[in-house]
Amino acid sequence: MKTVFAKPASVERKWFIINAEGKVLGRVAAKAASIVRGKNKAIFVPHQEIGDYVVVINAEKIVVTGRKAQQKMYYSHSGYVGGLKARNFEKVIARHPEMPLENAIKGMLPKGPLGRKMAKNVKIYAGAEHPHSSQQPAELEV
Repeated sequence: MKTVFAKPASVERKWFIINAEGKVLGRVAAKAASIVRGKNKAIFVPHQEIGDYVVVINAEKIVVTGRKAQQKMYYSHSGYVGGLKARNFEKVIARHPEMPLENAIKGMLPKGPLGRKMAKNVKIYAGAEHPHSSQQPAELEV
């Protein structure tokens, strides 16, 4: 018996929408990463991109538990000596509402070219408006 692999061109790819209002950051990220990766399909293989598209709305209203809003830090470095910048969750969500969710989802995807390609299938919006209504995304509960 031979193993049958699905060709990426022949895979039917659906669109899903997740409303992140009042939801916990990690739970939304885990659900979105699983759908984008294609783990919800019977034809899943780790080396192919067969996952669906995910649209996340209301990213600015996502929550974290405990005191993580003050204690969870996001770091960036300019490349120069002493160029390390550290910001907590509260400051990041106020300035770039999509960034914490984007970082969490990217961290759950494979590293390398395949993971970067999968990360493009996640669309994150701060508010309730999104331009993907013509794809008729199905509502997904987290």
